[in-house]
Amino acid sequence: MKTQFRVFHTLALLVPCAAAFASTQTSFNPDISLILDGRYASSSNDSEYELPGFMLGGEAGRGEEGFFLGHNELIFSASIDDLFYGKLTTALAEHEGATEVELEEAYIEAPALGEGFALKAGRFYSAIAYLNQQHGHAWDFADAPLVYRALFGDQLVDDGLQLSWLAPTDTYLRLGVEALRGERFPAGGAANNGNGAFTYFMQLGGDVGISHAWQLSLSHYSADIEERVTGAHQHDDGAAEVPAFTGNSDINALSIVWKWAPDGNSRQTNLKLQAEYFQRDEDGQVTLQGSDPLETTRYLGEQSGYYLQAVYQFMPRWRVGYRYDYLESDNTGDDADVLDEVGLASSGFTPERSSVMLDYSRSEYSRLRLQYTVDDSYDDSDQRFVLQYIVSLGAHGAHQF
Repeated sequence: MKTQFRVFHTLALLVPCAAAFASTQTSFNPDISLILDGRYASSSNDSEYELPGFMLGGEAGRGEEGFFLGHNELIFSASIDDLFYGKLTTALAEHEGATEVELEEAYIEAPALGEGFALKAGRFYSAIAYLNQQHGHAWDFADAPLVYRALFGDQLVDDGLQLSWLAPTDTYLRLGVEALRGERFPAGGAANNGNGAFTYFMQLGGDVGISHAWQLSLSHYSADIEERVTGAHQHDDGAAEVPAFTGNSDINALSIVWKWAPDGNSRQTNLKLQAEYFQRDEDGQVTLQGSDPLETTRYLGEQSGYYLQAVYQFMPRWRVGYRYDYLESDNTGDDADVLDEVGLASSGFTPERSSVMLDYSRSEYSRLRLQYTVDDSYDDSDQRFVLQYIVSLGAHGAHQF
């Protein structure tokens, strides 16, 4: 059991073993899995959500009230031949009474090209930072950290190509680059003929004795953006103005994860400490599309944020966790009124949030979670309770380190 905690066993989850792809498919017989996510939520504040100093996009928001379905997924995956593997993930959700189906992932992967190289092509979660690469059902809390909400609209997913290299060293070292279309938030417009964004990442990992393991990553994201739009502002006369940003965006990220399990056996008790820091610089033009006369301003954005979290399994099946989120921004522009209109006027306000959770896993296929959050990320403080279930039906792949 001790060896189960060793990094080279857990890191094997990051780069699938070539042997798993050794057999040639003679018929279409994929692994199929279904992730069901149901929730009940209650908030003390029912005002419209905003995040001072940030233009929100993607799926960013406080979340729904009462009983509702969360992020449900239908996943198909299979070995294609001795070289390639394929995966398709569709997200099923309900929004304003209508069922929506979204193509979340659709990629092929060659995990063992030789000499440590691996290739992925299609739509996938970017390897920027640590948490972004994980599906929501694998998160330790019911929602994304505040900095992910602010910068990525919860998660960064895009179409493109990822090339990585695993070094033949005792210390885990993986280097990679992604060339992305740059059409989905936080980019926009698929600039440069659909080559609008790039990601560079480095991951390090190792053991400290038999009870500790760690992973550190550094990453950089850069995008040329053409009209990244966010939610429309509705006026009393019915007119709608849509904020749009055109310019350059650069994000730097530092992530560190530390895991402890007595003698490497995580079944009884274990502890995971996790922290990520992000810093973003943006330079360009913000326009209120639909305004008459057209309102626009030069925009220079300096934004940063981090979260710290600890999750402790104090007995088999039971875990407790705490997470603290913090953001700050220093945005400037030629027209302060336009910045205020689009939500970029930070005015010295620093969004914060604290969350505690308790969850119970009957097995690796089911989890019940209760989470309480004190949210001071906008003007009116909010207290939010979430009761959540997550279950997995069918094939269930191993999670990342």
